[in-house]
Amino acid sequence: MTLTAFVTGGSGFLGGALVRRLVAEGWAVRALARSDGAAARVTAAGALPIRGDLADLPDLADQLRGSDVAFHGAACTAEWDRFDVFEGVNVGGTRAALESCRRAGVRRFVHVSTEAALMDGQPLVNVTEDAPLRPNSSVPYCATKARAEQAVIDANGKGGLETVIVRPRWIWGRGDTTILPALVAAIRTGRFRWIGGGRQLTATTHVDNAVEGLIRAAASERSGRVWFVTDGEPVPFREFIADLVATQGVTTPDKSVPVPLARAGAAATETVWRVCRFRGAPPLTRFAVWLSALEVTIDISRARDELRYRPVTGRAEGLAELAETKAKEAGRHADGP
Repeated sequence: MTLTAFVTGGSGFLGGALVRRLVAEGWAVRALARSDGAAARVTAAGALPIRGDLADLPDLADQLRGSDVAFHGAACTAEWDRFDVFEGVNVGGTRAALESCRRAGVRRFVHVSTEAALMDGQPLVNVTEDAPLRPNSSVPYCATKARAEQAVIDANGKGGLETVIVRPRWIWGRGDTTILPALVAAIRTGRFRWIGGGRQLTATTHVDNAVEGLIRAAASERSGRVWFVTDGEPVPFREFIADLVATQGVTTPDKSVPVPLARAGAAATETVWRVCRFRGAPPLTRFAVWLSALEVTIDISRARDELRYRPVTGRAEGLAELAETKAKEAGRHADGP
């Protein structure tokens, strides 16, 4: 019997990889698409686009009927301080997705979350799924991802819907159009600095491993559970970033900023941006400091034990693939049109 999935965020980095994996394994996939470009991307990945936005989902329930599993990956990450936007997309959009799935009779709801739901400026050391959510975090993204998780937990078992949550950390790999390009651009323009030297340990999750965790969570008989999935052992942040950008032919500089100075600078620039209402994000934000300067190490024992999760792509393999992809692109440009 062919399984059917509904995916939000299917035109993005992780969502696109998930759609391609599901299609390759024989699933019939439908994916929410808010624009012509998004519809084209999900179609190219092998999914049937459902035109609409997260807010439209309750009215699109009929188009979700017959779905065995819903994967909810759509989220707002770009608006640095628009709490209303984060709240509307991350919390309101999650609630709309839950409601549409209940109306459509979807059996299982797999929510894509993040360790950021636990962050409010403190390191996360060997953290487990039992750590408290931070719905009142001073960073809107963190606060609203925590509130979205709570909505998913509260929805478990209501209207026949089983809900689970998967938390990757620092998703990377082929197809990344956000983090890696931003790092490369910052280095090439001379804006990159290590914060506190960058020698703290960090967990990472290759996109293939994130997808593996999502699919295993969908197949599990457990509900109401949260699972961290990562690449396994942590790595020094500085080492990982240097290796990552090296795949693009870029070398990281040695310049570093002390953590207290970076925190003060982030607070100051955020204040200036709010008062002056400048467009775009400040050059340094509190969340960027947290991501770049705080240890984040994660215990994935629960996913190993309950999901039989194991990373399917190692760091060395993923880095080699990025370098190979870059070399192929360079070769195509050298050959000309």
